Amino acid sequence: MHKAGLALAHFALAIAPHAARIWVVCGPGNNGKDGLIAAMHLKQWGKEPVLTQVGTEDAASAQVRASLQYARQAQLTVSGKAPENYDLCIDALFGTGLSRPLDAHCTALVAQMNASLAPVIAVDVPSGLNSDTGAGGAAYVKAHYTLSLLTLKPGLFTADGRDACGEIWFNALDIARPEQACAELNPTPVLAARAHNTHKGSFGSVAIVGGAAGMSGAALLAARAALHAGAGRVYLAPLDAHLPRCDILEPGLMFRQPADLDYSTLTVVAGCGGSTQITDYLESIICNAAQLVLDADALNALAQSPTLQHHLKERKAHTSVLTPHPLEAARLLQVKTATIQNNRLQAAQTLAEKFACTIVLKGSGTVIAAPNTLPRINITGNPQLASAGSGDVLAGVVGARLAQNCPSFTAACAAVFQHGQIADDWPSTSGMTAQDIVRKLGYS
Repeated sequence: MHKAGLALAHFALAIAPHAARIWVVCGPGNNGKDGLIAAMHLKQWGKEPVLTQVGTEDAASAQVRASLQYARQAQLTVSGKAPENYDLCIDALFGTGLSRPLDAHCTALVAQMNASLAPVIAVDVPSGLNSDTGAGGAAYVKAHYTLSLLTLKPGLFTADGRDACGEIWFNALDIARPEQACAELNPTPVLAARAHNTHKGSFGSVAIVGGAAGMSGAALLAARAALHAGAGRVYLAPLDAHLPRCDILEPGLMFRQPADLDYSTLTVVAGCGGSTQITDYLESIICNAAQLVLDADALNALAQSPTLQHHLKERKAHTSVLTPHPLEAARLLQVKTATIQNNRLQAAQTLAEKFACTIVLKGSGTVIAAPNTLPRINITGNPQLASAGSGDVLAGVVGARLAQNCPSFTAACAAVFQHGQIADDWPSTSGMTAQDIVRKLGYS
């Protein structure tokens, strides 16, 4: 009962050692109990905690009632509203067990915390955020720090969780948790050093099929990305017949007609800027490509064709990757985009099982899923990636990884991590374009 509260009090001291007055907002459940116990420790250490307790004591849990008794004995200040001035706020309102929208009183408290100039620490999960899915309700706390207790929760790392949690810290409270994980964080990829005695054929060949009239930039970006990410050869097969057959920025690209490619020898990235024209080539590509990445308009065509879906499911295992954003994922599952965003982990896994391939569900906390595999949540990346062409670059990097003999899930995880890491390393004072990402790519 007391470990979590003590851990929270120590964390508050570490984050704001000079804070004097501390506003602690306590709910009726375990989070509230943790806040109460933390407040008592902080009082003993010379701080001035001010408590706001939500709900009646009769409706509170037994542990909260016991903690309230201790709080009274410690002569803690209890107020129905926030103090006028405070140096730190602790959100101990609601945790993982919240299953209903916040009422008017709690919504007002959340608004006060979010308007605070003082730092806000969330206990376990910011109040109002779904700890499993990362979906935020109509109101949720946007903390500066989140102290996750016992286990890390997937919702902290995807959807609204990325904005709600601030800096995430973890304390297992010295308690072993034997239950099985529902996801894992995408780790830094470990790439083998390349041998000296190799040639361009050693690192695979990628073909980019896309780039309809007015959309050729998408295919060019994907092709440049594949080359910079280490593919030995990259062929660009544009659907725009009037596109010049040379890329002056990347003369190493080789141009071909889509019909002239032997897909069986290639990793094919299809759909980037493909418009509806990509549909004419998809059946041949899906049935024959050695490895396959479907992006953008190829996904829209796939969503409308049971035949293409059947061919995709018949492909050899571990050779296919789909890279949808939430709207494309919604089309593939024939649901609303909000349904995808309300449970990104479940949506990605459902897509993986439905199409028997690896799924990269892009967005805040990109989810990588595959059949019979624990999904991963990627923790690199930031809003710098929200620019035109960024997704095309990612598709090209996935293709390059596949071409270098990586299984589809491994290739996707490595590509997503690297793509996001480039954004994290980019100066926050300078805008980043898709071509900037390409320039920063490398095999290692």
